[in-house]
Amino acid sequence: MILVTGATGLVGSHLVLHLLEQGHNVRALYRTEENIGRARQVFDYYKKGDLFSKINWFHADIVEVPSLNDAFIGIEYVYHCAALVSFNPDDEDKLRKINIEGTANVVNFCLHQKIKKLCFVSSIAALGDLLEGETVVTESTEWNPEVLHSDYAISKYGAEMEVWRGQQEGLDVVVVNPGVILGPFFWTEGSGEIYQKVKKGMPFYTKGVTGFVCVTDVIKAMVTLMNSEIKNEKFTLVSENLSYEYLVFKIANCFKVSEPKIYANRFITSFGWRVDWLMHLLFGKKRLLTKNIARSLHSIDIYSNEKILKELDFEFLKIKDCFKNLDLIKQS
Repeated sequence: MILVTGATGLVGSHLVLHLLEQGHNVRALYRTEENIGRARQVFDYYKKGDLFSKINWFHADIVEVPSLNDAFIGIEYVYHCAALVSFNPDDEDKLRKINIEGTANVVNFCLHQKIKKLCFVSSIAALGDLLEGETVVTESTEWNPEVLHSDYAISKYGAEMEVWRGQQEGLDVVVVNPGVILGPFFWTEGSGEIYQKVKKGMPFYTKGVTGFVCVTDVIKAMVTLMNSEIKNEKFTLVSENLSYEYLVFKIANCFKVSEPKIYANRFITSFGWRVDWLMHLLFGKKRLLTKNIARSLHSIDIYSNEKILKELDFEFLKIKDCFKNLDLIKQS
């Protein structure tokens, strides 16, 4: 049997569906009944509602060790997708608790139960920092602790260290580092928040560049790697390096709303994050634009997918084609 953590999230729910389609028995971890409902939406979206009843749901939380005791019984393979994605400085403790400590718990149970192989979903945020003269980030780019990183990036890097610790103790692992993952539903969390912001009439855009990937490609890569002889390696999952300008314009076109008109240069975003911080301080409003986010919106970050292309002869879906499958216009 296969265990999937974070089974009610964007990656986890798509993964569970894919594994069931392949005929596998899947035990899916969930924390609330409401989250199970979100996963059902994914199955219904792909007209696979008949497979939903085949899921072996298991109530557990990766940060609560006692709840995991029975979850790993009878498990052979584990996909660890559970994580908190947040760039709010107030969530620093939660990020470390869920992403680092939670991953350590999963790794420990994998070792104790002699799991055959673990696939961990990391992030391009956990990849290394370029040296002077370098222009492209790869799996071998070294992490520099002296460079400013977001709390999220630090937590995912720390989670990777727990996975590699497990590997040193005898656990076979593969790690994937996806770019910004695009897929249907989950419009109010993680990278999906951008959909609703654009639909509501976001006036600003920036020209920073980062890596993007379709959720279906993330799933295909994970399953292929787990079914292969490859172990103790990490792979960057990026279809294309595109600008945020391209992304928000594409989303606006999908929703048939006006494209953002104002280019937010560094001065505007610098002013914006300070106002955002002040509103949070005075009125307790949720942080929407932090200093780290403002900086990243102008960064030109290019990621190489060469390793997985060579190792698996992998083909990524173009981002423009990924948008064709999102069915954004029908979302409320």
